[in-house]
Amino acid sequence: MPKAKIQRQTHTVDAAGVPLGRLAATVAGLLRGKGKTTFRFDVDGGDFVNVTNAAKVKFTGKKFTQKKYFWHTFYPGGAKQPTIKQLFEKSPEKVIWKAVWGMLPTNRSRKQIIKRLKISK
Repeated sequence: MPKAKIQRQTHTVDAAGVPLGRLAATVAGLLRGKGKTTFRFDVDGGDFVNVTNAAKVKFTGKKFTQKKYFWHTFYPGGAKQPTIKQLFEKSPEKVIWKAVWGMLPTNRSRKQIIKRLKISK
């Protein structure tokens, strides 16, 4: 499918009171264009998505205090393990971005797809 024929729409998703995983799954599906009749897994035909009220997203269970993210800076003693609470207080947009990023396919198109996501507090 040529790029000229792809019709992209803009969707606005309100995150207020919605569980994080459900929100991320919905947004990832819209970004990939899975609801369109023209969907093909090898063509990037998804839409633009604006997420509002990121600071009001809901966490179920004990994830807010117990779930940890991990990365390493490759320096000695450079392991970082903040909880979702610490990351959320600093930047709620980052938590939603990481959740959506994890639900996108791990291939070359992932970076292009995530560029169409805009998140606001």
